[in-house]
Amino acid sequence: MRTLVLLALAGLGAQLVDGSLGMAYGVTSTTLLLAMGTNPAAASATVHLAEIGTTLMSGAAHWRFGNVDWKVVAKIGVPGAVGAFLGATVLSKLSTEVAEPVMSLILLGLGLYVMSRFTFRGMPKGNLGKPLRKRFLSPLGVVAGFLDATGGGGWGPVGTPALLASGRMEPRKVIGSIDTSEFLVAVAASLGFLFSLGSQGLNWGWVAAFLLGGLIAAPIAAWLVRLVPPRVLGSAVGGVIIVTNVRTLLKSDWVGASSSLTTPVYVLLYALWAAALTYSIRAYRKEQAAETESVEERRPVTAA
Repeated sequence: MRTLVLLALAGLGAQLVDGSLGMAYGVTSTTLLLAMGTNPAAASATVHLAEIGTTLMSGAAHWRFGNVDWKVVAKIGVPGAVGAFLGATVLSKLSTEVAEPVMSLILLGLGLYVMSRFTFRGMPKGNLGKPLRKRFLSPLGVVAGFLDATGGGGWGPVGTPALLASGRMEPRKVIGSIDTSEFLVAVAASLGFLFSLGSQGLNWGWVAAFLLGGLIAAPIAAWLVRLVPPRVLGSAVGGVIIVTNVRTLLKSDWVGASSSLTTPVYVLLYALWAAALTYSIRAYRKEQAAETESVEERRPVTAA
């Protein structure tokens, strides 16, 4: 019973982060299951089965708050489902030890780009409102869906920074659209695992615990994302991507860093992330003050 309660709390926390930042549910939940000794395929299957419910609730909540672009959902979600089904089939048969650090390097680069762009330049507005083309979204969906199934998480870390970097959507709509389209990915990945594994290694009580926690957090996260300024949200998302993937690389066979090295690296990363967020918040406040002053100057003066 204690394990189920802890898993439910983990699902709640993971969905709260995922729904407000557009990533981290799968990564967080899968990491916990692997630490408990679950094999990678069963861990990913458990998380994706729970995500069928959490992403459905999250998508409905984001739609209710106006955070969803349905054209983007269709163009990235369907290819993502194809990639997820293939990824689930592959993971059931192969190891992803080599693919994981390669993916982390790509994500780290995207994270550095997103955080630096939003921290120092704010919300990119030059392309805002321009349509995202299918020739960009379809390959992105296939790759993100495949990595999501094989790595137990990756739809958000791949899709969110790529859409943010395009500068054509508001951060809240990027997050809402990615979270909503993830429903298709979760269904396809779950079917792939069930066809390949059956119910082998699955604990349905754990699935239910993750699902319950995520359902509670989904509407709260969708509401929360509307309150966070785009500039600050971009810096926060970038920091999550950087810290998560540096951690993966340090633990990989490629690096195999000792604790004497990882500790100062983490301290430096968190210090830089805190500095970036502080800078973004101050810059946002200055922008708001300047806009308020501009509005006041344009306001007509009425005669006494």
